Amino acid sequence: MSETAAVVRATRPNFLVLAPLCAGLGVALAWQQGEPPALLDTFLVLVGALLAHAAVNLLNEYEDFVSGLDLITRRTPFSGGSGALPEVPVAAKGVLLAALGTLAVVVAIGLYFIWLRGVPMLVLGAAGVVLVLTYTRWITRSPIICLLAPGLGFGPVMILGSLIALGARLDAAAIAVSVISLLLVSELLLINQIPDAEADRKVGRRHLVITLGQPAAARLAGSLLLGSYGVLGAGILAGWLPAWTSIALAPAPAAVWISLRLPGALTDPPRLNSVLGINVAVLLATLALLIFGLSL
Repeated sequence: MSETAAVVRATRPNFLVLAPLCAGLGVALAWQQGEPPALLDTFLVLVGALLAHAAVNLLNEYEDFVSGLDLITRRTPFSGGSGALPEVPVAAKGVLLAALGTLAVVVAIGLYFIWLRGVPMLVLGAAGVVLVLTYTRWITRSPIICLLAPGLGFGPVMILGSLIALGARLDAAAIAVSVISLLLVSELLLINQIPDAEADRKVGRRHLVITLGQPAAARLAGSLLLGSYGVLGAGILAGWLPAWTSIALAPAPAAVWISLRLPGALTDPPRLNSVLGINVAVLLATLALLIFGLSL
């Protein structure tokens, strides 16, 4: 594998769909308010979200490599990183430069929207940059912050940031959608930390899978997952979300299955990988259906 291929692989392309979906929720909310946003602004919002996700993945890959974590991690299709740098160690500098370069483009896009929209964009943009820069080295050492930070980044920061960038107003629908995304993404990162727990412990990380133990973390993950559908249902009943968003409840039975099966799969890697895969599909389907429902 070439250095260039290693850098591309370190962005974890298979997982980058999450950022456009979360930013897409902001775009859908803006459209729902009746004033179609400018095409250029919409494009920049989606590109900025994609590059921000790529930047945090690249930094995570670099930090995992230099800390030695990559050498002791048991990789699964859904956790443990890409494995690019252990295969091509000379690409480490390229990964770091790519991370800083993509982040610089994100900052440039953010400055454009700060110029366009003012202080609210500055606050959300600064929060996003801080999360990108501090996640791997510092946030993963604090259990509660480690649980909430990914959800905050892909939920309120990305969704509300997209909404404000497009000139739309903050309303109850935006808050509800942000909370749904916060719960789903926090659950995704929590459940994907389960296979990595022992290796993470050895390099000083302290996320909730380590501090609570796997069984308690699995129960918490199930609660977060089911809670996201509770917020969606409450938002529809309260009239904050349009009735069409009820289509996003379709994956809820699979979410119940995940919450019931996860505790029993903790000691069985093949079963655990199956649950992790279905969990990713449930999350992506829920976000995509929510965008669809908001767009009708």
